[in-house]
Amino acid sequence: MAEAVTTQVSKYPPLSRFVRLRWWGASYHFAPLRRCCGPTGAKAMLRIAVACLMSIAFAAGAQAQDWPSRPVTMVVSAAAGGPIDVFGRVMAERMGKALGQPVVIENVPGAGGMMGGQRVAKAAPDGYTAILGTIATHAHSQLLYKNPLYNAATDFTPVNLIAEIPLVLIVRKDLPVNSLEEFIAYAKANQGKMNYGSAGAGSATHLGCILLTQAIGTNIQHVPYKGTGPAMQDLQAGRIDFLCEIVVTALPQIKGGTVKALATLSRDRSPVLPDLPTAYEKGFKDIQAYTWTALLFPKDTPATIVTKMHDAALQSMADPDIRRQLQTLGATIVSSDRTSPDYLRQFVKDEITKWTDPIRKSGAVVD
Repeated sequence: MAEAVTTQVSKYPPLSRFVRLRWWGASYHFAPLRRCCGPTGAKAMLRIAVACLMSIAFAAGAQAQDWPSRPVTMVVSAAAGGPIDVFGRVMAERMGKALGQPVVIENVPGAGGMMGGQRVAKAAPDGYTAILGTIATHAHSQLLYKNPLYNAATDFTPVNLIAEIPLVLIVRKDLPVNSLEEFIAYAKANQGKMNYGSAGAGSATHLGCILLTQAIGTNIQHVPYKGTGPAMQDLQAGRIDFLCEIVVTALPQIKGGTVKALATLSRDRSPVLPDLPTAYEKGFKDIQAYTWTALLFPKDTPATIVTKMHDAALQSMADPDIRRQLQTLGATIVSSDRTSPDYLRQFVKDEITKWTDPIRKSGAVVD
């Protein structure tokens, strides 16, 4: 019998075809198996184990090739109805058509966006859970909290950067300035008497103004509010001097003439305020404060799935109707040279670095 078994086992292909193992190493690690089954039986068992592992790998590859076979969840780390939620729904509808499966929005607000980020970071890397990442989920959260719930740079698989939504510097109507240059001169001369509002400590509107005031060398009092609405009301009433607000939120007041817009804090002009100059074109290249949107999967998501999601996103971004809808939200679609997964991977790291010093100096850290 032993002879027959030996002959049968010898018909198997050499194990070296499947895995680079030395027999002395296998003999060492599988010593209990050798004692139980003998050297020939141990080799056969090891071949079976390797074959099982290969079957699992092939099955995973097949699943990636068939993706998506059911709806894909896009987590939005904000409440329903806000600008980021609307942005996500516009993209999701068009991407669903490109993928052949619905892309379903799941709102997971809380902890400055980290609850939604954590939901995706801990999800299975099977391509069925993605996040519409923002500056809050993948930059500010890493710096505002002493113990972030995830590592934004390593716990996700980047797909692509989608758009940027700039902040705009708006001032009370009777502030005696009409340009960014005049504002800077006035702020330097009157910083002890000035103040600015925000939607709350650590909010994008707060950090945008911190970036601005630090870049121009001033130290101006911050007045945090519980949301943009109350801050905007006090700006219109003249109780605060300026805000650094998301363009689409400030647009009604700008068009209504109840506040003055001096510059968008971005490189490129906003599609909804095409006549308003940017801080960048005025020579202030360090004053770039905007929120952004990007698609990311959990880490270790197969490359085949990432490529399919990336292609679906690009198709959506190129759709003229989608571009028009996103522009009404104040969003600027990024150029094609900024849409690769590798670009997004480095972009997230650079954003964290960019905001480290402003947030540290602001003291806006949450336990």
